[in-house]
Amino acid sequence: MTELSPQTAFLRQYALEGAPNSGVVYSLPLAREVLLGRDPECQVIVDSHTFSGVSRYHAKIFPTANRLGWQLCDLDSTNGTFLNGRRLQGTQVLRQGDRIALGQKGPHYVFELQSARATSGQHSPTEPLTQALRDDDELESGLLPTRDRVTASQLFPILSTGQDLAHKAYLVPGMVTVSFVVLMFVSVGNPPLFNTALAIYLALAANYFVYQLCGKPKPWWLLVGSAAMTALVLLSPILSVFLLVFQKILPGEVPSPFSGNLLTLAVQMFFGAGLMEELLKALPILLALAIGSQLRSPWRERIGVWEPLDGILLGTSSAVGFTLLETLGQYVPEVVQQMNVQVSQDLSQLSGLQILIARVLGSIAGHLAYSGYLGYFIGLSVLKPQKRWQILGVGYLTASLLHTLWNIFGIVNLFALAAIGSLSYAFLAAAILKARALSPNREYNFATRFSQKT
Repeated sequence: MTELSPQTAFLRQYALEGAPNSGVVYSLPLAREVLLGRDPECQVIVDSHTFSGVSRYHAKIFPTANRLGWQLCDLDSTNGTFLNGRRLQGTQVLRQGDRIALGQKGPHYVFELQSARATSGQHSPTEPLTQALRDDDELESGLLPTRDRVTASQLFPILSTGQDLAHKAYLVPGMVTVSFVVLMFVSVGNPPLFNTALAIYLALAANYFVYQLCGKPKPWWLLVGSAAMTALVLLSPILSVFLLVFQKILPGEVPSPFSGNLLTLAVQMFFGAGLMEELLKALPILLALAIGSQLRSPWRERIGVWEPLDGILLGTSSAVGFTLLETLGQYVPEVVQQMNVQVSQDLSQLSGLQILIARVLGSIAGHLAYSGYLGYFIGLSVLKPQKRWQILGVGYLTASLLHTLWNIFGIVNLFALAAIGSLSYAFLAAAILKARALSPNREYNFATRFSQKT
Protein backbone atom coordinates (compact mmCIF):
# COMPACT_ATOMS: atom_id res chain seq x y z
CA MET A 1 0.00 0.00 0.00
CA THR A 2 1.37 3.43 -0.91
CA GLU A 3 -1.40 5.64 0.51
CA LEU A 4 -1.59 6.31 4.21
CA SER A 5 -5.16 7.65 4.19
CA PRO A 6 -8.01 5.36 5.25
CA GLN A 7 -9.05 2.93 2.56
CA THR A 8 -12.22 0.95 1.91
CA ALA A 9 -11.48 -2.50 0.46
CA PHE A 10 -13.72 -4.82 -1.52
CA LEU A 11 -13.44 -8.32 -2.88
CA ARG A 12 -15.28 -8.64 -6.19
CA GLN A 13 -15.99 -12.14 -7.50
CA TYR A 14 -15.43 -12.72 -11.20
CA ALA A 15 -18.59 -13.12 -13.24
CA LEU A 16 -17.80 -16.68 -14.33
CA GLU A 17 -20.42 -18.45 -16.42
CA GLY A 18 -22.47 -20.90 -14.35
CA ALA A 19 -20.84 -19.88 -11.07
CA PRO A 20 -23.05 -18.85 -8.15
CA ASN A 21 -22.57 -15.38 -6.65
CA SER A 22 -20.88 -14.19 -9.83
CA GLY A 23 -20.25 -10.46 -9.64
CA VAL A 24 -20.92 -10.26 -5.89
CA VAL A 25 -18.86 -7.68 -4.01
CA TYR A 26 -17.75 -8.34 -0.42
CA SER A 27 -16.52 -5.58 1.90
CA LEU A 28 -13.36 -6.14 3.93
CA PRO A 29 -13.65 -4.45 7.34
CA LEU A 30 -10.45 -3.34 9.07
CA ALA A 31 -11.72 -4.60 12.43
CA ARG A 32 -11.40 -8.35 11.80
CA GLU A 33 -10.32 -11.10 9.44
CA VAL A 34 -12.48 -12.52 6.65
CA LEU A 35 -12.45 -16.28 6.02
CA LEU A 36 -13.01 -17.74 2.55
CA GLY A 37 -14.12 -21.35 2.13
CA ARG A 38 -16.97 -23.86 2.00
CA ASP A 39 -17.77 -23.86 5.70
CA PRO A 40 -20.89 -21.92 6.72
CA GLU A 41 -18.82 -20.13 9.38
CA CYS A 42 -16.80 -18.37 6.67
CA GLN A 43 -17.67 -14.79 5.81
CA VAL A 44 -17.21 -15.50 2.09
CA ILE A 45 -18.93 -18.85 1.56
CA VAL A 46 -18.08 -20.79 -1.60
CA ASP A 47 -20.69 -23.09 -3.14
CA SER A 48 -19.47 -26.65 -2.54
CA HIS A 49 -21.36 -28.15 -5.49
CA THR A 50 -19.78 -25.89 -8.09
CA PHE A 51 -16.35 -25.57 -6.47
CA SER A 52 -15.75 -28.88 -4.69
CA GLY A 53 -12.00 -28.30 -4.83
CA VAL A 54 -12.24 -25.44 -2.33
CA SER A 55 -11.42 -26.40 1.25
CA ARG A 56 -13.73 -25.75 4.19
CA TYR A 57 -11.36 -23.05 5.47
CA HIS A 58 -9.37 -22.20 2.37
CA ALA A 59 -7.85 -18.73 2.89
CA LYS A 60 -8.24 -15.58 4.93
CA ILE A 61 -7.84 -11.85 4.38
CA PHE A 62 -6.96 -9.81 7.45
CA PRO A 63 -5.76 -6.29 8.30
CA THR A 64 -2.09 -5.39 8.42
CA ALA A 65 -0.55 -4.41 11.74
CA ASN A 66 -0.98 -0.68 11.07
CA ARG A 67 -4.61 -1.14 9.99
CA LEU A 68 -3.87 0.63 6.70
CA GLY A 69 -4.00 -2.40 4.45
CA TRP A 70 -4.94 -6.03 4.02
CA GLN A 71 -3.01 -9.23 3.53
CA LEU A 72 -3.87 -12.67 2.18
CA CYS A 73 -2.93 -16.01 3.74
CA ASP A 74 -3.62 -19.59 2.60
CA LEU A 75 -4.96 -21.90 5.36
CA ASP A 76 -3.12 -25.06 4.30
CA SER A 77 -5.79 -25.70 1.65
CA THR A 78 -5.66 -28.81 -0.48
CA ASN A 79 -5.49 -27.07 -3.85
CA GLY A 80 -3.76 -23.88 -2.82
CA THR A 81 -4.53 -20.17 -3.11
CA PHE A 82 -3.27 -18.27 -6.16
CA LEU A 83 -2.39 -14.59 -6.24
CA ASN A 84 -2.03 -13.11 -9.71
CA GLY A 85 -1.58 -16.59 -11.16
CA ARG A 86 1.09 -17.76 -8.73
CA ARG A 87 0.53 -20.13 -5.83
CA LEU A 88 0.65 -18.22 -2.58
CA GLN A 89 3.42 -19.05 -0.14
CA GLY A 90 3.03 -17.60 3.34
CA THR A 91 1.32 -14.21 3.68
CA GLN A 92 1.16 -11.50 1.02
CA VAL A 93 0.06 -7.86 1.28
CA LEU A 94 -2.72 -7.12 -1.21
CA ARG A 95 -2.63 -4.30 -3.73
CA GLN A 96 -5.24 -2.67 -5.91
CA GLY A 97 -6.30 -5.00 -8.73
CA ASP A 98 -4.75 -8.18 -7.31
CA ARG A 99 -6.41 -11.33 -8.64
CA ILE A 100 -7.15 -14.10 -6.09
CA ALA A 101 -8.12 -17.68 -6.98
CA LEU A 102 -9.07 -20.45 -4.55
CA GLY A 103 -7.41 -23.31 -6.42
CA GLN A 104 -6.78 -23.21 -10.14
CA LYS A 105 -10.40 -24.14 -10.89
CA GLY A 106 -12.03 -22.44 -7.93
CA PRO A 107 -13.74 -19.04 -7.69
CA HIS A 108 -11.76 -15.96 -8.69
CA TYR A 109 -11.84 -12.54 -7.04
CA VAL A 110 -10.39 -9.07 -7.62
CA PHE A 111 -9.12 -7.01 -4.69
CA GLU A 112 -10.30 -3.39 -5.03
CA LEU A 113 -9.51 -0.27 -3.03
CA GLN A 114 -11.35 2.99 -2.70
CA SER A 115 -10.42 6.03 -0.63
CA ALA A 116 -12.67 6.64 2.33
CA ARG A 117 -13.05 10.27 1.15
CA ALA A 118 -14.15 9.08 -2.29
CA THR A 119 -16.84 6.85 -0.84
CA SER A 120 -18.24 9.36 1.65
CA GLY A 121 -21.75 10.36 0.70
CA GLN A 122 -21.95 7.58 -1.89
CA HIS A 123 -23.75 4.29 -1.80
CA SER A 124 -21.53 1.31 -1.15
CA PRO A 125 -21.25 -1.05 -4.13
CA THR A 126 -21.70 -4.00 -1.80
CA GLU A 127 -25.47 -4.53 -1.89
CA PRO A 128 -25.23 -8.33 -2.28
CA LEU A 129 -23.15 -8.87 0.87
CA THR A 130 -23.56 -12.06 2.85
CA GLN A 131 -25.72 -11.69 5.96
CA ALA A 132 -22.74 -12.33 8.24
CA LEU A 133 -20.77 -9.43 6.76
CA ARG A 134 -23.80 -7.12 6.71
CA ASP A 135 -24.65 -7.76 10.35
CA ASP A 136 -21.07 -7.16 11.48
CA ASP A 137 -20.83 -3.88 9.57
CA GLU A 138 -24.16 -2.66 10.99
CA LEU A 139 -23.09 -3.65 14.49
CA GLU A 140 -19.85 -1.68 14.16
CA SER A 141 -21.75 1.40 12.94
CA GLY A 142 -24.28 1.20 15.78
CA LEU A 143 -27.26 0.21 13.64
CA LEU A 144 -27.62 -3.05 15.56
CA PRO A 145 -27.61 -2.49 19.33
CA THR A 146 -27.36 -6.18 20.08
CA ARG A 147 -26.68 -9.58 18.57
CA ASP A 148 -29.80 -10.99 20.18
CA ARG A 149 -31.91 -10.59 17.08
CA VAL A 150 -33.50 -13.89 16.06
CA THR A 151 -34.43 -14.63 12.46
CA ALA A 152 -36.91 -17.16 11.10
CA SER A 153 -34.07 -19.24 9.66
CA GLN A 154 -32.46 -19.39 13.11
CA LEU A 155 -35.68 -20.56 14.72
CA PHE A 156 -36.44 -23.00 11.89
CA PRO A 157 -33.02 -23.96 10.45
CA ILE A 158 -34.51 -26.24 7.83
CA LEU A 159 -35.90 -23.16 6.05
CA SER A 160 -32.38 -22.08 5.11
CA THR A 161 -30.39 -25.30 5.13
CA GLY A 162 -32.90 -27.79 3.76
CA GLN A 163 -31.44 -27.73 0.26
CA ASP A 164 -27.99 -28.60 1.61
CA LEU A 165 -29.05 -31.48 3.84
CA ALA A 166 -28.49 -34.21 1.27
CA HIS A 167 -24.99 -33.00 0.44
CA LYS A 168 -23.62 -31.59 3.68
CA ALA A 169 -25.41 -33.34 6.54
CA TYR A 170 -25.33 -37.03 5.59
CA LEU A 171 -29.11 -37.04 5.18
CA VAL A 172 -29.18 -40.07 2.89
CA PRO A 173 -27.01 -42.25 5.19
CA GLY A 174 -29.23 -41.21 8.08
CA MET A 175 -32.39 -42.19 6.22
CA VAL A 176 -30.85 -45.52 5.19
CA THR A 177 -29.91 -46.21 8.82
CA VAL A 178 -33.43 -45.47 10.05
CA SER A 179 -34.89 -47.70 7.33
CA PHE A 180 -32.71 -50.64 8.30
CA VAL A 181 -33.45 -50.09 11.99
CA VAL A 182 -37.18 -50.31 11.26
CA LEU A 183 -36.59 -53.43 9.15
CA MET A 184 -34.67 -55.05 11.99
CA PHE A 185 -37.45 -54.22 14.45
CA VAL A 186 -39.94 -55.81 12.10
CA SER A 187 -37.80 -58.94 11.69
CA VAL A 188 -37.27 -59.62 15.40
CA GLY A 189 -38.07 -63.31 15.85
CA ASN A 190 -37.14 -64.07 12.25
CA PRO A 191 -33.37 -64.78 12.39
CA PRO A 192 -32.77 -65.18 8.61
CA LEU A 193 -34.43 -61.84 7.80
CA PHE A 194 -32.81 -60.07 10.75
CA ASN A 195 -29.36 -61.40 9.82
CA THR A 196 -29.80 -60.39 6.19
CA ALA A 197 -30.84 -56.84 7.10
CA LEU A 198 -27.99 -56.44 9.58
CA ALA A 199 -25.40 -57.89 7.21
CA ILE A 200 -26.45 -55.63 4.33
CA TYR A 201 -26.42 -52.54 6.56
CA LEU A 202 -22.96 -53.27 7.99
CA ALA A 203 -21.58 -54.02 4.53
CA LEU A 204 -23.04 -50.78 3.14
CA ALA A 205 -21.55 -48.83 6.05
CA ALA A 206 -18.09 -50.29 5.43
CA ASN A 207 -18.31 -49.58 1.73
CA TYR A 208 -19.63 -46.06 2.32
CA PHE A 209 -16.60 -45.36 4.48
CA VAL A 210 -14.32 -46.38 1.61
CA TYR A 211 -16.42 -44.30 -0.80
CA GLN A 212 -15.93 -41.19 1.35
CA LEU A 213 -12.20 -41.83 1.58
CA CYS A 214 -11.94 -42.16 -2.19
CA GLY A 215 -13.84 -38.92 -2.74
CA LYS A 216 -14.86 -39.59 -6.34
CA PRO A 217 -18.54 -39.68 -7.33
CA LYS A 218 -19.65 -42.94 -8.91
CA PRO A 219 -23.29 -43.85 -9.68
CA TRP A 220 -24.86 -45.81 -6.83
CA TRP A 221 -26.54 -48.19 -9.24
CA LEU A 222 -23.17 -49.04 -10.77
CA LEU A 223 -21.70 -49.89 -7.36
CA VAL A 224 -24.76 -51.95 -6.43
CA GLY A 225 -24.50 -53.64 -9.80
CA SER A 226 -20.89 -54.55 -9.14
CA ALA A 227 -21.87 -56.24 -5.86
CA ALA A 228 -24.83 -57.99 -7.48
CA MET A 229 -22.72 -59.26 -10.37
CA THR A 230 -20.21 -60.90 -8.04
CA ALA A 231 -23.00 -62.54 -6.05
CA LEU A 232 -24.58 -63.85 -9.25
CA VAL A 233 -21.26 -65.24 -10.46
CA LEU A 234 -20.94 -67.19 -7.23
CA LEU A 235 -24.39 -68.70 -7.88
CA SER A 236 -23.77 -69.41 -11.56
CA PRO A 237 -21.89 -72.17 -13.44
CA ILE A 238 -19.01 -69.70 -13.82
CA LEU A 239 -17.94 -70.61 -10.29
CA SER A 240 -17.51 -74.24 -11.37
CA VAL A 241 -15.05 -73.13 -14.04
CA PHE A 242 -13.02 -71.23 -11.46
CA LEU A 243 -13.04 -74.20 -9.10
CA LEU A 244 -11.93 -76.52 -11.89
CA VAL A 245 -9.03 -74.31 -12.91
CA PHE A 246 -7.74 -73.22 -9.51
CA GLN A 247 -8.58 -76.19 -7.31
CA LYS A 248 -8.35 -79.14 -9.70
CA ILE A 249 -5.88 -78.19 -12.42
CA LEU A 250 -3.87 -75.91 -10.12
CA PRO A 251 -2.95 -77.01 -6.55
CA GLY A 252 -5.66 -74.98 -4.84
CA GLU A 253 -7.84 -77.61 -3.18
CA VAL A 254 -7.64 -77.15 0.58
CA PRO A 255 -8.13 -80.40 2.53
CA SER A 256 -10.50 -80.55 5.47
CA PRO A 257 -9.46 -80.97 8.20
CA PHE A 258 -6.11 -79.20 8.00
CA SER A 259 -3.27 -81.74 7.70
CA GLY A 260 -0.70 -79.70 9.62
CA ASN A 261 1.78 -78.98 6.80
CA LEU A 262 1.98 -75.18 6.80
CA LEU A 263 3.84 -74.87 3.48
CA THR A 264 1.31 -77.08 1.72
CA LEU A 265 -1.53 -75.09 3.25
CA ALA A 266 0.05 -71.82 2.06
CA VAL A 267 0.29 -73.08 -1.54
CA GLN A 268 -3.26 -74.38 -1.51
CA MET A 269 -4.65 -71.18 -0.03
CA PHE A 270 -2.70 -69.04 -2.48
CA PHE A 271 -4.19 -70.79 -5.52
CA GLY A 272 -7.56 -71.87 -4.17
CA ALA A 273 -8.48 -68.71 -2.25
CA GLY A 274 -6.10 -65.86 -3.08
CA LEU A 275 -5.70 -66.12 -6.84
CA MET A 276 -9.13 -67.58 -7.54
CA GLU A 277 -11.28 -65.29 -5.41
CA GLU A 278 -9.42 -62.08 -6.25
CA LEU A 279 -9.77 -62.75 -9.97
CA LEU A 280 -13.45 -63.58 -9.50
CA LYS A 281 -14.09 -60.33 -7.61
CA ALA A 282 -12.21 -58.38 -10.29
CA LEU A 283 -14.68 -59.42 -13.01
CA PRO A 284 -17.02 -56.41 -12.47
CA ILE A 285 -14.04 -54.03 -12.70
CA LEU A 286 -12.85 -55.60 -15.95
CA LEU A 287 -16.38 -55.55 -17.35
CA ALA A 288 -16.80 -51.86 -16.50
CA LEU A 289 -13.44 -51.17 -18.11
CA ALA A 290 -14.51 -52.91 -21.31
CA ILE A 291 -17.96 -51.29 -21.46
CA GLY A 292 -16.69 -47.82 -20.63
CA SER A 293 -14.15 -47.89 -23.45
CA GLN A 294 -17.01 -48.33 -25.95
CA LEU A 295 -19.21 -45.50 -24.65
CA ARG A 296 -19.22 -41.79 -25.35
CA SER A 297 -18.67 -39.03 -22.83
CA PRO A 298 -20.01 -38.48 -20.18
CA TRP A 299 -21.14 -42.10 -19.79
CA ARG A 300 -17.71 -43.47 -20.55
CA GLU A 301 -16.30 -41.58 -17.53
CA ARG A 302 -19.20 -42.44 -15.23
CA ILE A 303 -19.22 -46.16 -15.96
CA GLY A 304 -15.70 -46.93 -17.09
CA VAL A 305 -12.41 -47.37 -15.28
CA TRP A 306 -10.10 -44.48 -16.14
CA GLU A 307 -8.06 -44.08 -12.97
CA PRO A 308 -7.20 -46.01 -9.78
CA LEU A 309 -10.11 -44.50 -7.81
CA ASP A 310 -12.58 -46.08 -10.26
CA GLY A 311 -11.00 -49.48 -9.73
CA ILE A 312 -11.02 -49.15 -5.95
CA LEU A 313 -14.70 -48.17 -5.82
CA LEU A 314 -15.82 -50.99 -8.10
CA GLY A 315 -13.52 -53.50 -6.40
CA THR A 316 -14.75 -52.80 -2.89
CA SER A 317 -18.36 -52.91 -4.08
CA SER A 318 -17.71 -56.27 -5.71
CA ALA A 319 -16.27 -57.48 -2.40
CA VAL A 320 -19.52 -56.49 -0.65
CA GLY A 321 -21.45 -58.92 -2.84
CA PHE A 322 -18.89 -61.65 -2.22
CA THR A 323 -18.86 -61.10 1.55
CA LEU A 324 -22.64 -61.06 1.90
CA LEU A 325 -23.20 -64.22 -0.09
CA GLU A 326 -20.32 -66.08 1.55
CA THR A 327 -21.37 -65.03 5.05
CA LEU A 328 -25.12 -65.50 4.76
CA GLY A 329 -24.97 -68.49 2.43
CA GLN A 330 -22.08 -70.45 3.95
CA TYR A 331 -20.59 -69.39 7.27
CA VAL A 332 -23.71 -68.49 9.25
CA PRO A 333 -25.65 -71.65 8.23
CA GLU A 334 -22.62 -73.83 9.01
CA VAL A 335 -22.22 -72.33 12.48
CA VAL A 336 -25.95 -72.62 13.22
CA GLN A 337 -26.00 -76.23 12.08
CA GLN A 338 -22.95 -77.18 14.14
CA MET A 339 -24.23 -75.45 17.26
CA ASN A 340 -27.68 -77.02 16.91
CA VAL A 341 -26.08 -80.38 17.62
CA GLN A 342 -24.41 -79.12 20.82
CA VAL A 343 -26.74 -76.51 22.32
CA SER A 344 -30.25 -75.14 21.97
CA GLN A 345 -31.58 -73.52 18.82
CA ASP A 346 -31.59 -70.07 20.43
CA LEU A 347 -27.90 -70.28 21.29
CA SER A 348 -27.07 -71.56 17.82
CA GLN A 349 -28.83 -68.54 16.26
CA LEU A 350 -26.89 -66.26 18.60
CA SER A 351 -23.64 -67.88 17.48
CA GLY A 352 -24.63 -67.35 13.86
CA LEU A 353 -25.30 -63.68 14.57
CA GLN A 354 -21.92 -63.31 16.25
CA ILE A 355 -20.02 -64.79 13.32
CA LEU A 356 -22.03 -62.58 10.95
CA ILE A 357 -21.10 -59.37 12.75
CA ALA A 358 -17.44 -60.32 12.99
CA ARG A 359 -17.15 -61.31 9.32
CA VAL A 360 -19.02 -58.36 7.82
CA LEU A 361 -17.36 -55.74 10.03
CA GLY A 362 -14.02 -57.39 9.35
CA SER A 363 -14.54 -57.10 5.59
CA ILE A 364 -13.05 -53.58 5.65
CA ALA A 365 -9.73 -55.28 6.44
CA GLY A 366 -10.58 -58.41 4.47
CA HIS A 367 -12.35 -58.80 1.15
CA LEU A 368 -12.86 -55.06 0.67
CA ALA A 369 -9.17 -54.43 1.29
CA TYR A 370 -7.92 -57.08 -1.15
CA SER A 371 -10.39 -56.23 -3.91
CA GLY A 372 -9.97 -52.49 -3.54
CA TYR A 373 -6.21 -52.89 -3.63
CA LEU A 374 -6.36 -54.92 -6.84
CA GLY A 375 -8.81 -52.37 -8.27
CA TYR A 376 -6.20 -49.67 -7.68
CA PHE A 377 -3.76 -51.52 -9.93
CA ILE A 378 -6.36 -52.11 -12.63
CA GLY A 379 -7.05 -48.37 -12.71
CA LEU A 380 -3.33 -47.58 -12.60
CA SER A 381 -2.76 -49.81 -15.62
CA VAL A 382 -5.17 -47.58 -17.54
CA LEU A 383 -3.22 -44.46 -16.60
CA LYS A 384 0.08 -46.11 -17.52
CA PRO A 385 -0.70 -48.54 -20.38
CA GLN A 386 2.96 -48.94 -21.33
CA LYS A 387 3.52 -50.80 -18.03
CA ARG A 388 0.11 -52.49 -17.94
CA TRP A 389 1.13 -56.09 -17.41
CA GLN A 390 3.80 -55.30 -14.85
CA ILE A 391 1.31 -53.23 -12.86
CA LEU A 392 -1.45 -55.84 -13.07
CA GLY A 393 0.95 -58.62 -12.09
CA VAL A 394 2.18 -56.84 -8.98
CA GLY A 395 -1.36 -55.91 -7.91
CA TYR A 396 -2.84 -59.36 -8.49
CA LEU A 397 -0.07 -61.19 -6.65
CA THR A 398 0.00 -58.75 -3.73
CA ALA A 399 -3.76 -58.84 -3.20
CA SER A 400 -3.74 -62.64 -3.43
CA LEU A 401 -0.88 -62.88 -0.94
CA LEU A 402 -2.69 -60.70 1.61
CA HIS A 403 -5.78 -62.86 1.15
CA THR A 404 -3.72 -66.00 1.61
CA LEU A 405 -2.12 -64.75 4.84
CA TRP A 406 -5.54 -63.94 6.29
CA ASN A 407 -6.86 -67.42 5.50
CA ILE A 408 -3.77 -69.17 6.86
CA PHE A 409 -3.76 -67.35 10.18
CA GLY A 410 -7.50 -67.84 10.43
CA ILE A 411 -6.71 -71.57 10.74
CA VAL A 412 -3.34 -71.50 12.51
CA ASN A 413 -3.49 -68.55 14.92
CA LEU A 414 -6.59 -66.38 15.31
CA PHE A 415 -4.78 -63.76 17.40
CA ALA A 416 -2.47 -62.99 14.48
CA LEU A 417 -5.48 -62.02 12.37
CA ALA A 418 -5.45 -58.54 13.92
CA ALA A 419 -1.97 -57.89 12.54
CA ILE A 420 -2.82 -59.25 9.08
CA GLY A 421 -6.11 -57.35 8.98
CA SER A 422 -4.41 -54.12 10.01
CA LEU A 423 -1.77 -54.66 7.33
CA SER A 424 -4.44 -55.27 4.69
CA TYR A 425 -6.34 -52.14 5.64
CA ALA A 426 -3.10 -50.15 5.61
CA PHE A 427 -2.44 -51.37 2.05
CA LEU A 428 -5.94 -50.29 0.99
CA ALA A 429 -5.70 -46.90 2.72
CA ALA A 430 -2.29 -46.25 1.15
CA ALA A 431 -3.70 -47.14 -2.26
CA ILE A 432 -6.60 -44.72 -1.77
CA LEU A 433 -4.28 -41.87 -0.78
CA LYS A 434 -2.01 -42.53 -3.75
CA ALA A 435 -5.03 -42.82 -6.07
CA ARG A 436 -6.29 -39.43 -4.89
CA ALA A 437 -2.89 -37.91 -5.57
CA LEU A 438 -2.75 -39.46 -9.07
CA SER A 439 -6.34 -38.59 -9.98
CA PRO A 440 -6.69 -36.33 -13.05
CA ASN A 441 -9.74 -34.82 -11.31
CA ARG A 442 -8.11 -34.26 -7.94
CA GLU A 443 -9.40 -30.70 -7.59
CA TYR A 444 -12.99 -32.01 -7.56
CA ASN A 445 -12.33 -34.68 -4.94
CA PHE A 446 -14.72 -34.53 -1.98
CA ALA A 447 -12.74 -36.98 0.17
CA THR A 448 -13.21 -36.92 3.92
CA ARG A 449 -10.39 -35.05 5.63
CA PHE A 450 -9.44 -35.43 9.26
CA SER A 451 -7.87 -32.05 9.96
CA GLN A 452 -9.66 -28.90 11.08
CA LYS A 453 -8.57 -26.72 8.17
CA THR A 454 -9.76 -28.73 5.17
